[in-house]
Amino acid sequence: MTYFVYVLLCKGDSYYTGITNDLNRRYQMHAKGTGAKYTRSYPPIRYVYTEACSEKSAALIREHQLKKLSHVQKATLSNPASL
Repeated sequence: MTYFVYVLLCKGDSYYTGITNDLNRRYQMHAKGTGAKYTRSYPPIRYVYTEACSEKSAALIREHQLKKLSHVQKATLSNPASL
């Protein structure tokens, strides 16, 4: 199964990073307010970065790495997801 690490640009110029095995479903959950607690307060605007991983463990490691990036570093991520 393929897992995806993603970074969302959210309301208030903030970022949310997570993993999923279904990007479209997960985005809809965030948009409806049923995803993460954070995105209930700061709804998503769009994906700014996605990355496919072949294993869940690899996705979790990459998620941790991305969460450690500064706001400026996340703003420079460039992998526009066409979702």
